[in-house]
Amino acid sequence: MGLMLYNTMSRSKEQFVPLVEGHVGIYVCGPTVYGPPHLGHAKSYITFDVLVKHLRRRGFNVRYVQNITDVGHLTDNADAGEDKIQRQARIDRVHPYEIVDKCMFQYMHDMERLRVAHPSFYVRASQHVGEQIEAVQKLVEKGHAYVSDGNVYFDVASFKRYGKLSGRTVDELREAVRVEARSDKRNPQDFALWKRAEPDHILQWNSPWGPGYPGWHIECSVMSTKYLGETFDIHGGGLENMFPHHECEIAQSEAVTGKPFARYWVHNNMVTVDGVKMGKSLGNFRTCEDLLQRHSPEAIRVFILSTHYRSPSNYTEEAIGAAATGLQRLGQLHAALEEHGKRQVTEGRNDTELLAASEATEKAIGEALDDDLDTPGAIAHLYTFVTTANRLMAAGISSGAAHKALDMLRGWAGDVLGILPPVQGAAGDGVDIDPLMGIILDLRKEMKTSKRYDLADQIRDRLKTAGITIEDTRDGARWRRA
Repeated sequence: MGLMLYNTMSRSKEQFVPLVEGHVGIYVCGPTVYGPPHLGHAKSYITFDVLVKHLRRRGFNVRYVQNITDVGHLTDNADAGEDKIQRQARIDRVHPYEIVDKCMFQYMHDMERLRVAHPSFYVRASQHVGEQIEAVQKLVEKGHAYVSDGNVYFDVASFKRYGKLSGRTVDELREAVRVEARSDKRNPQDFALWKRAEPDHILQWNSPWGPGYPGWHIECSVMSTKYLGETFDIHGGGLENMFPHHECEIAQSEAVTGKPFARYWVHNNMVTVDGVKMGKSLGNFRTCEDLLQRHSPEAIRVFILSTHYRSPSNYTEEAIGAAATGLQRLGQLHAALEEHGKRQVTEGRNDTELLAASEATEKAIGEALDDDLDTPGAIAHLYTFVTTANRLMAAGISSGAAHKALDMLRGWAGDVLGILPPVQGAAGDGVDIDPLMGIILDLRKEMKTSKRYDLADQIRDRLKTAGITIEDTRDGARWRRA
């Protein structure tokens, strides 16, 4: 049957057939780097991490492109408000690119800790402004865009298929688009391709329409097609980006090229915390760094992957605790199989059955992921295998059978799903110290609250000699390997 993906455009599962046999081009909307990555980012990028790794395990040559939005994303996600990065720089009283670099490297660091592989390459919006200006010029020339007081807007009325991804009617679009009342727009649903910069706006470039900066939507159109072609295989992102961002991408891209844009649209659903949408004002905002100080990367991934990517995830301490409990059994099996593999036992009474169970589990996991990335099903098959393998080991298996089972676990639970816990006590960075460090940071916090600063400093200094640096910030303590 092959890989089936739910295509948001058709609202149905479709068999995935790449444009070029054996090759896949995929573009996923990356972060706007004005703040720390959070749990919602984790769900999106872990989801597409599994998709890309599964495609590669199936033998595809994958070019995975992800953008870094470092200019042009306004505070209301449309055409009103302030550039998010410019706003944060004003609040922190620093240059915008200090915000960009800090948040971009924090994002990459946190994704690494979450076992999310880097894409084939990152592309930054600010490094492709010239190409974006060219695209806007083409849209103006073709009658799909107009200039108004130094701004350039896409004329939605000129693209009859606008709304085909979200399925909204023109009347619904008028109600849905949140914009300021602007006299320079022909229609309220028209969106900005180029924004006139105010004199104090640091991030600005010269253009045929005066100093300004690109709109958020045109950035992704230009960067995706530059590196993947005018038509490419998969466009991914969070469901919250479907409208207006992805809808606008389609309109402006197809208006420029006259060709279909992305062939498959894959959207992951959102994350709530205790049943409530995350928000800093609500006190339930969960950054990746916060989570990694208290939970292992594998537990976070299991929590996310235990819910299908198209369904909403609800974060609770109970849910991630349950994920960690399930991982303990998987980790124990991993350690036991590794130990059996070292014993050089040539025969085992249950070898045939263990090998059959390994092959059946590998097949079942592959089929689950082929079915629109059914990660909950894949994890369930893994846990069934844990029960079976433990039973068979108790009656005796050979080192060779143990190695075969390990290969299966490391391939699917480790490489693709990224949930295989490291064997505890192994040398080097393989030791999972995240939970322990979470406890240590909590203890230091209690010491500082009770004004036992000398003990808190001693812990910090002794950890430093062991190769771990603790940084005390206004948002709390964080740690990293030196």
